[in-house]
Amino acid sequence: MSAETETKTEATATGSCCSPSGSCHGTSGEVQVGAVTTVYQVSGMTCGHCEGAVAAEVSEIPGVSSVEAVAATGLVTVVSAAPLAPEAVRAAVDEAGYELVGQV
Repeated sequence: MSAETETKTEATATGSCCSPSGSCHGTSGEVQVGAVTTVYQVSGMTCGHCEGAVAAEVSEIPGVSSVEAVAATGLVTVVSAAPLAPEAVRAAVDEAGYELVGQV
């Protein structure tokens, strides 16, 4: 086992606020049965404030149960009860002040 692997395992076991990927915006790790997970590419996010703005707007879409935005990658992961209308996601991202590039 490498030192990197050991560190990640220890951090997870001790309840660190950061996920193994290094993001402090992880979810509880619970899987929702019947939920749809969709990943979007968003341009313009550069910091935690950006992540929060996008997550707040997207989470207002009916049926959305969780949103994780990561500025470093530009990826926004959305868990919802059913597939979301692309227009609704685009409008939410636009309202936050960023640009939806597309679905990954």
